[in-house]
Amino acid sequence: MRILVVEDSSRMAAVLKKGLTEECYAVDVAADGITGLHMAGGGEYDLVLLDVNLPGMDGFALLRALREKRSDVPVVMVTARDNVRDRIEGLDSGADDYVVKPFSFEELLARIRATMRRAGAREEPELRFEDIMLNPARGHAERGGRPLSLSAREFALLRTFLANAGRVMTRARLYESVWNAEYDGLSNVLDVYVNYLRNKLESGGGSRVIHTVRGRGYQFGAPPDGPQACP
Repeated sequence: MRILVVEDSSRMAAVLKKGLTEECYAVDVAADGITGLHMAGGGEYDLVLLDVNLPGMDGFALLRALREKRSDVPVVMVTARDNVRDRIEGLDSGADDYVVKPFSFEELLARIRATMRRAGAREEPELRFEDIMLNPARGHAERGGRPLSLSAREFALLRTFLANAGRVMTRARLYESVWNAEYDGLSNVLDVYVNYLRNKLESGGGSRVIHTVRGRGYQFGAPPDGPQACP
């Protein structure tokens, strides 16, 4: 799930990005209201964490402009402004929730999960390939009706593969999608996780669906044609 943090405090933005990334969310940051509105209105995010006191355009104005564009992206306001009038203005402007700083990070995570479960929050559709199914909203994956016990990284990797079945995915693209970081060509962490996922998908006797494409990356689905395919 991709989250946009609109926060002008570089320290707070860094704390939020680090914590959310560790929970396997993909996180982008905007440091001012105008940039935040442009990014939030692009339709690429599953949720927005929005401060109120922003340069260029405050959070209330940003949220009203976003809703005027008919954007239904869930928005959680995260701000030090804790009086009742500000809470009311935030919710009336279209916020789905309002969290006051300082806050417990565990509570913020719970509010993010609750916001995404509510009616109107966008849910990714189920992803399927042959006998493999992944439900992003429920955090559930199975093969041949058998539940797969996947770590958060394995789940995100399988989701990326299923969404790009039949395509050759470079290591850099896979790493950036799952870890939300620039790929370090000297690291083998991606290959390790691909091997973990392969073993779990094949543990019940299932056929191989993750194929190595020599010199390029990986392909999910039928074995790729040509001599570049590896076992």
